[in-house]
Amino acid sequence: MKLYTAPYAPNPRRVVMFLAEKGVTDVDLVNVDLPKGEHRAADFRAKSPLAQVPTLELDDGRTLTESRAICGYLESLYPEPNLMGADAFERAEIEMWDRRAELLLAMPMMMWVRHGSPLLAAVEKNQSPDIAAYYEKQAARMAQWFDRELASRPWIAGQRFTIADITAACGMDFAKMMRWRPGDELPNLARWRAAFAERAAGKVGA
Repeated sequence: MKLYTAPYAPNPRRVVMFLAEKGVTDVDLVNVDLPKGEHRAADFRAKSPLAQVPTLELDDGRTLTESRAICGYLESLYPEPNLMGADAFERAEIEMWDRRAELLLAMPMMMWVRHGSPLLAAVEKNQSPDIAAYYEKQAARMAQWFDRELASRPWIAGQRFTIADITAACGMDFAKMMRWRPGDELPNLARWRAAFAERAAGKVGA
């Protein structure tokens, strides 16, 4: 299998972290140069019609896009260590927290960076300072909420590491482009991120 990815992009990094935490080494990583527009080339669009990374290409030529869908497929192929739930309730609970991590925390941070960082002007051609400012506030508010939630448990979805932790970390790490990190005002989030850094997924470079 081949995983089409891109340096620094949070959604492909989510899958690469997932693979690292699983200990999977037999998926080839293929970098796509987004600033050069390689994702818009006809041969890549044949694999990913919306010109998106990550894209997973199976050995028979079939492809999957969307990071959560790819991770779900990989979880089926490599069920251990389990990252998406061992029974019906845990699967639902982890998906709940994964969606919260994605939609409420990671997505606002990504939108803040996409519209606020000059480094992404070549990729995000319609940057808007107003959009950046809106999502910066949203991200700050939700970071505080997650900090409060993490006061009572070690990981995003409970007592063990799951895909929800990977999703949250990808969004937060992308915000480093805006010089943002959880500090003393977010002690639980900072503690959680430090623990994440010690895991296999946490050692995946940006």
